[in-house]
Amino acid sequence: MNSQLLQTPIDYLKGVGPNRADLLKKELGIHTFQDLINLFPNRYLDRTRYYKIDQLQRNSSEMQIVGKITHIKTVAQKRNKRLVATFMDDTGKMELVWFRGHKWIKENLKLNVPYVIFGKVNWFNGVYSMPHPEMELLSQHEKSLRSAMQPIYPSTEKLSSSGITNKVINTLMQTLFRELKNGITESLSQPLLQSLKLMPKNKAFFNVHFPQSQEKLTRAQYRLKFEELFFIQMQLLQKKQLHKAKIKGYPFEKVGNYFNTFFKEHLPFSLTDAQKRVIKEIRNDLGSKAQMNRLLQGDVGSGKTIVAFMSMLIALDNGFQACLMAPTEILSVQHYNNLLEWCNKLNISILLLTGSTTTSKRKEIHEKLENGTLQLLVGTHALLEDKVKFKNLGLAIIDEQHRFGVAQRSKLWHKNTHPPHVLVMTATPIPRTLAMSIYGDLYISSIDELPPGRKDIKTVHRFDANRLKVFRFLKDEISKGRQVYIVYPLIQESEAMDYKDLMDGYASIEREFPKPHYQISIVHGKMKAADKDYEMDRFVKGETQIMVATTVIEVGVNVPNASVMVIESAERFGLSQLHQLRGRVGRGAEQSYCILMTSHKLSADAKTRLETMTKTNDGFEISEVDLRLRGPGDLMGTQQSGVLNLRIADIVKDSEILKIARSYAMQVIKDDPQLSQPYNAPIKNTYHQLGKYKNIWNYIS
Repeated sequence: MNSQLLQTPIDYLKGVGPNRADLLKKELGIHTFQDLINLFPNRYLDRTRYYKIDQLQRNSSEMQIVGKITHIKTVAQKRNKRLVATFMDDTGKMELVWFRGHKWIKENLKLNVPYVIFGKVNWFNGVYSMPHPEMELLSQHEKSLRSAMQPIYPSTEKLSSSGITNKVINTLMQTLFRELKNGITESLSQPLLQSLKLMPKNKAFFNVHFPQSQEKLTRAQYRLKFEELFFIQMQLLQKKQLHKAKIKGYPFEKVGNYFNTFFKEHLPFSLTDAQKRVIKEIRNDLGSKAQMNRLLQGDVGSGKTIVAFMSMLIALDNGFQACLMAPTEILSVQHYNNLLEWCNKLNISILLLTGSTTTSKRKEIHEKLENGTLQLLVGTHALLEDKVKFKNLGLAIIDEQHRFGVAQRSKLWHKNTHPPHVLVMTATPIPRTLAMSIYGDLYISSIDELPPGRKDIKTVHRFDANRLKVFRFLKDEISKGRQVYIVYPLIQESEAMDYKDLMDGYASIEREFPKPHYQISIVHGKMKAADKDYEMDRFVKGETQIMVATTVIEVGVNVPNASVMVIESAERFGLSQLHQLRGRVGRGAEQSYCILMTSHKLSADAKTRLETMTKTNDGFEISEVDLRLRGPGDLMGTQQSGVLNLRIADIVKDSEILKIARSYAMQVIKDDPQLSQPYNAPIKNTYHQLGKYKNIWNYIS
C-alpha cells in the first residue's frame, strides 16, 4: 500500500478540520488515512432499485424514489409544528415530513426539480409518507462516486450529534479515494492471488466502500478478511519458528529411573491413548534443543495431572528441578496432595508454597530450592516472588494459564540462565479457531478422551415448578449413600439479591431435608476462609450430604462420592461455567447427574446454552458453541480481550477463511522461510510495514 501517503494525519484530508479530526480520533480511533480506509461498513443499504410511488409496499422498509416536490406547508401539532412537502412522480403522490430543522430545510428545498429521496416509508390515513428523507438532486446523484449499495459506517452518539453523519463519512471516503488515485499497493503474492482467485487489493478496498454489486462486495470482503487473518497467522507462525530457533532449552537427553519406575510400578490406572500420545509429544519437545512452549488442554477429569507429573519426572531424571503453579490456594493444595502420594513412593522431595505458608517454612523452602535438595515445588503466585530462587529449574507447569498475565509468566523464565521448559494446562477447552489465532505460537496437545470406567454425566433441564420431584430424586440418591451439590449464582452486580436467593434457598432446603436425618454444609463468599475450609472439609469427609454453595466450588474440589450437581438459576451462568460446575461430579464409578433449574422466562441464548448442556458432555463442542454465543473477547477474559482487535474478519463467522489463511501461511513459510523469492516481495514488504506501524496490526498479544 502506498504506505507514506496512508500514514498522513487525518487532519490533512480535505473536509476534515481540526474539530472533526479531534472527534474522529476520540470516537473512532481514526488518526491517519490508513485508519479511515480501514473503517469498514457495518452493513449496506441496497440502493440498486428505484421505486415508483404506486409500487410502494406497506412494510415500512427503506425505499428509493425519483420525483419532484410540488408544494410545501407547515402544519400545527399539539406541541409544535411539522413541515410537510407533497412529492410526486408520474404514478402518484406522497408526503415528506420533517419534525425539526424546518427553517433550514424550507430555505434549501427546490420546487419542481427532480430529486432522489431515500428513507423509511410509512402508511397513515390512506397516504404514504417518508419522515426525514435523505435527499439529493438527481443531477448530483448521477455524478457522485456513489455505489448501488450504500455503506453504513460505525458511529457514536457524539458523532451524530456533532453533525458527522453517515453521509459525511461517505463523502470523506470519496475524497480519500480520489486522493489515493488507486495508490494502494498489492500485499499478497501473485501465486496466492491466482490460487485463491482473489480480487486485487485496490479493487477490494474500493468495492468494500463503494460496492458495484452484491457479488463484488462478497468477493471484496473475502479478499480483505483473508489478508487480515493471513498476516496474523504469518506473525504467529514466525514467532513460533523464531522461538524454536532462538530460545535454547535444556535438552533432557534421557528418560530415566524416576519415570520408568513410576510407569512400571506405580501407575494408578492404565493411560488412555490420548494421554500416551500427549506424553510422547512432550518427550519429543524436552529432548529437542529448543525450549518447550506447549499448551495441554483436556476436559475436567481427563487426567492432565498425571501427564504433568510424568513430565516432571523427566526433568528430575535429567538432574533438574520442576515446579507447578496454580491460580488458587485450594487448587494448589489439591495438586500438592495428589503429587505427594506418588512422590513418597518414589522418594522425591516435594513442598508447597502459598500465601499462607509460615515464615519458618518459607525459609526452609528457599534454602532447599537453592541448594537443590528440593526437587518439586507446588504453589500459587507465591512462586513468582523474587526471594524464590531455584538451583536449576528445568520445567515450569502452569495450571489454568488464562488467570496469569504474560508478565507473570516471564517472571518464571528469569529464575534461570536458560528459560525452563513451559507446559501450560487448561481444563477449559479452547475452540480450534481461537487456538489457531490466540495460541497460534504455542504447540497444542489435547487429551480428548476420558479415562476408562468414567460414565458420562446425565444432564437434564427442569423448571422451578418441578422442584418437589427434584427434591425426591435427591433423597433417593442420598439414601444410596451419595452426596449432592446445590449451586447458586453469585454475580458482583446483583450480589445482595443473589445472597438473599442463596439464603432463601438454604432455608427451604433445611425444611425439606431436616436434621438429624440430613446434614448440610454451606459455603459462600462472605464467610471467613477458616469457616469455608471447615465446611468444605466436612463435605469431603462425608459428614454432610448436601453442599449449598455459590460458585466458589468451580475449581478444585474433588469428592468422588458426590454424584448430583443441582445448578439453580442455570440460565444466568455462561456455558463454560456450567460445564466446569458439572465437572465437579462424575469423579467416582457411580452414575452422576447434573440438574439445571430455571424459571420459565428464558432468552434465546439461554435456551441454546441449556440445550447444548443436555445434549453433550464434550468440552470441545461446548467451547465452540460458547465462542459463537459470546465472541472471542469475552471468552478470553478481560486481560486477553484486546488480543484480536480485528478490523473486518470475525474469527467465529469466518472460521473457514481462518483455516485457509493458516494453511497458506504455513505453506509460504515452509517454501520460503526468509520470504526471499521475488514473487513473495509484496508479502515481505507488508510484513515489514506491519512491524513498523504497530498501531494498525497490534492484534497479537
